[in-house]
Amino acid sequence: MIHENVKTDFVSREYTPVIDASAYVHPLAAVIGNVILGKNVMVAPFASVRGDEGQPIYVGDDSNVQDGVIIHALETEHHGHPVEKNLVEVSGKKYAVYVGTRVSLAHQVQIHGPAFVGDSSFIGMQSLVFRARVGKGCVVEPKSLIMGVTIPDGRYVPAGSVIKTQHDADNLPVIDDSYPFKSLNDGVIHVNVALAAGYKVKKI
Repeated sequence: MIHENVKTDFVSREYTPVIDASAYVHPLAAVIGNVILGKNVMVAPFASVRGDEGQPIYVGDDSNVQDGVIIHALETEHHGHPVEKNLVEVSGKKYAVYVGTRVSLAHQVQIHGPAFVGDSSFIGMQSLVFRARVGKGCVVEPKSLIMGVTIPDGRYVPAGSVIKTQHDADNLPVIDDSYPFKSLNDGVIHVNVALAAGYKVKKI
C-alpha cells in the first residue's frame, strides 16, 4: 500500500512517496507520506514506512527494509514551523529518519526518528534505534536498544545490548577481521537487491 499522508497541525501538506522505479514495495507493506526510497530498495511484507508525522524519511540506494520493520518518527513540524530537535542533518538537508546506502534493517527492527543509520550498516532483528545515530559500517546484533547516543563508525553492538550513554557507545568493540559477522551485510544486500529486481519483473 502506497499513498499520501493527511494534513494535520504537524504536517502542513500532503506528500506522495517518491519511490525509484527500481525499488520494490510488497503489496502487504505500507509506505505513506513524505518518504523517499532510492534505487533497488526492497520493502518486504508487513513493513511500515510512515512519513505522516516526522518527515521526511529517506532510505538510500540498495538498502532493504525487511519483514515487520517499522520506520516512523516524532513530529518534525508544528503549525508550519520545524521542530529542530526532532531532525537529523545530512549533507545540508534535514530528515526525521535517514537510512544510508547499502543498509539492512532486519526483521522487526524499529527505527524511530530522529534517527540516522550510516552507509553499509546492519541493524539486527528486533533492535530499536531511537533518537540516535549509528555510524557507517556498523553491525547491531539482534534485540539491541540504542537510544540517545552516536555509535562510531565500524563498531558492533553485541546482541541484547542496551546502549543509552555515550560512554558505552564510544567503548563498543571495533569490527576487525576476527569478527564473525564482518561480511554479513554484504550477503544480505546481495539477496535483497536481487529480490527487488526479481519481484519488479514478476510485478507481484
